[in-house]
Amino acid sequence: MTMRMRKLGRTDIDVSVCCLGTMTYGQQNTEQEGHAQMDYALERGINFFDTAELYSIPPMAETYGNTEQVIGSWFKKNGNRDKVVLASKITGRSSVINWMRGEKPVLTRIVKEQIDQAVEQSLQRLQTDYIDLYQLHWPDRKAAIFGEKMSESDWQAERETFDAQLNALEEHVQKGNIRHLGLSNESPYGVMKFLQASEKGGTSRVASIQNAFNLLNREFETALEEVCRYEDVSLLAYSPLAQGVLTGKYRDGALPIGSRKQLFNRLQRYEGPIAEKALNAYLDLALELEVDPTQLAIRFCDTRPYMGSTIIGSTTMEQLKICIDAFDLEWSEVMEDCVNAIHQVQPNPCP
Repeated sequence: MTMRMRKLGRTDIDVSVCCLGTMTYGQQNTEQEGHAQMDYALERGINFFDTAELYSIPPMAETYGNTEQVIGSWFKKNGNRDKVVLASKITGRSSVINWMRGEKPVLTRIVKEQIDQAVEQSLQRLQTDYIDLYQLHWPDRKAAIFGEKMSESDWQAERETFDAQLNALEEHVQKGNIRHLGLSNESPYGVMKFLQASEKGGTSRVASIQNAFNLLNREFETALEEVCRYEDVSLLAYSPLAQGVLTGKYRDGALPIGSRKQLFNRLQRYEGPIAEKALNAYLDLALELEVDPTQLAIRFCDTRPYMGSTIIGSTTMEQLKICIDAFDLEWSEVMEDCVNAIHQVQPNPCP
């Protein structure tokens, strides 16, 4: 089946409905394995790759920038930069990830000096002159992201203005370093403020928002869907498999060797009795419908009317093929009704 394409926001860019996530390159995956995955994705019609300066994941000073370097060496080897719509990200506010901007620990921010440094270093690692979509990985302001809650002091924390962030980014748009802007891990408030600031200041308009979205987390539909549909901001869904739990590989306490949970124990967001009950309902549904649970979860995301592209990520070629094949799965009314019935019983157990 020919890979389908969709417009990215209000831009003139057509992106494949399947976006290749790359955060494992340079840590879980070798350079050679990363190159093989990108070769295969391109063969299957995927023209949209997503990365970040922070990758590989989990973030560590020792592996910072590794993923962009793997992509850059692939571009250099194949000379095919023009065949890929490349998305990358600048790291948001963090006092923990404080090793990105020099030898001394520094509060990572989305301010002009750090934007300039981040863009130039990403371009060098990627061995390219431009990034098609440059995204703010998470906000510069303190915000309730990754399932966290805001403290009273968080609301008072200093934050860079939306105008200042856009003005600094616009300089790189005008130089040709960046083609379009996007957001990630953002709220309805943040999206609207960026849109208002770009309209007022005449700067580039955000084209997309990359947020977690899957069967266990449909929070996007609560308020962000309205913003994005009326304002033509494309959703780029990350973690469509809820960090792998929707594949069923961790069911009943299983812990596969080499899995993210076994290596890094980073699945707490998708664990707990309420989440497990909902998860088992979706896995049982896949068994009843005789479809691969991985493909059910991915195709669910792809069939949402507000979806721009669904980001997949794999550590093996076998996993990658299963994920890409999911976009050919016929989505039926029965699937839609059953998924929504489970969601109504326990909506968003893993926000």
